[in-house]
Amino acid sequence: MQRLIFDAEHESFRESARRFYQREVGPHGERWREQGCVDRDVFRKAGEQGYLLMWADEQYGGAGVDDFRYEQILIEENARHGDSGFFGTLHSRLVAPYVGRIGNEEQRQRFLPGAARGEKIFAIAMTEPQTGSDLAGIRTRAEDRGDHWVLNGAKTYISNGQLADYVVVVARTDPERSHGLGLFIVERDMPGFERGRKLRKMGLHSQDTSELFFDNVKVPKANVLGEPGQGFRYLTRHLAEERLIGACGYMASAQVAFDITLDYVKERKAFGRAIGTFQDSRFRLAALRAQLDALQTFVDQCVLQHNAGTLTVETAASAKLLTSELQGRVVDEGVQFHGGAGYMEEYRICRMYTDARISRIYAGSSEIMKEIIGRSLGLDDRAKA
Repeated sequence: MQRLIFDAEHESFRESARRFYQREVGPHGERWREQGCVDRDVFRKAGEQGYLLMWADEQYGGAGVDDFRYEQILIEENARHGDSGFFGTLHSRLVAPYVGRIGNEEQRQRFLPGAARGEKIFAIAMTEPQTGSDLAGIRTRAEDRGDHWVLNGAKTYISNGQLADYVVVVARTDPERSHGLGLFIVERDMPGFERGRKLRKMGLHSQDTSELFFDNVKVPKANVLGEPGQGFRYLTRHLAEERLIGACGYMASAQVAFDITLDYVKERKAFGRAIGTFQDSRFRLAALRAQLDALQTFVDQCVLQHNAGTLTVETAASAKLLTSELQGRVVDEGVQFHGGAGYMEEYRICRMYTDARISRIYAGSSEIMKEIIGRSLGLDDRAKA
């Protein structure tokens, strides 16, 4: 189905991005999967092309372009021609904006230019071993010591955790308030900050997902983002974009998985004919094609709403829920259509299947998305408590 949200400038940008991912990202995927992380150098190369922090003003190293469609294009081209473990968008559009939108001028000048060049890499540390999606249950604590804060605690499942130079850490500043949280920038060489294991995962093998530990880490007041007790409000303010980023990625992955499968069923033979010519195959693929077109239109409209500043948390949750579930269905059908080959890691559909399983969990699980949507319908049972 023809998409209507892109202009000629976007299509020209897509051509340039496609060449970048084909040249600088995709060819390294197998090596990155073996080593368990991407090369730092790929961030620098992306920065040289102007693909990082595009939203930031030129004085901070960006292009001053906040049109989310350009980030959407990077997400789509990375899904098709790059590598699923290159989390450039997490660095660029999910974490760095906390500094850009909440930080003060000194912090923007200090942290953003290096990140825009890809010389410094961002991560955000929210999840803890016992809390999962429950931010109110965070145990990592920050204590005000006058001219600095002291951090103690542990985080897990942190994307870009090994490579990160700057980690935005969510910590409890007020033990009496469930939402009394703060955001603190921990830098690579701060004493007491240690990286644990590079975690072994079902999929996304080239993504460095890690444990992080904070043992009396002294964080200067200059590294506190915004008001120390307003972290929960800051986090929820960014959740719509985080889930839109996810939705764009899940859709792009599902589209690629469908195309790979369609090509395969046109060639693979059974009983003397291509398996794609059987009615069952045609019907199943037709149903997926219709769902892909419908949800792509929905996601594109969400992007336009986000550009206009009207995308709600509930609509973003719907996009995240539906696209991650569809991605799961498409890659599952893709493996089935590939038969035994689909179970072999040398086939891309196998890797896409294991990569996709996390989509219904991180950035808020499908169950959490349903809870958010359900509450917006006036079905919040907490009001009865």
